[in-house]
Amino acid sequence: MWIEEIRLVRERDPKPADAQVLEEEIARFNIAATGRPDWAPVAIFLRDRAGKIRGGLNGDIWAGWLHVRFLWLEADLRRHGFGSRLLREAETIAREHGCRAVHLETFSFQAPDFYRKHGYEMFGRLDDYPEGHAHYYFRKTLDGGTKR
Repeated sequence: MWIEEIRLVRERDPKPADAQVLEEEIARFNIAATGRPDWAPVAIFLRDRAGKIRGGLNGDIWAGWLHVRFLWLEADLRRHGFGSRLLREAETIAREHGCRAVHLETFSFQAPDFYRKHGYEMFGRLDDYPEGHAHYYFRKTLDGGTKR
């Protein structure tokens, strides 16, 4: 392959499989650099009787940490303990995998107080993202991790 044959292509709506290539390749690089092949997905859903997703949490485990990527609930399920149950279940999964900590991001207009209430501490803040708001970075140390 000649370098001249490589072209930069902008894609407004990339195929999920194409985006997945990037995630898999960076994971492969990270594993080679650290010797840590212990990546695992985390997905927990709240479903109604018809099977419709009404909320959930997803993320991944790697190198002794759980990264919570998304935690979402439909509006009518908020403030009924479902978010707490999702977060506790994710922390349980993390402990089962031997994780020592969790990290996540949230915006000032989302749920920073929810995470503080659950023992998370802010370790970073990006102001004016988006303008007039902030993007927060939280972490929590877990107790009792047990390796599978």
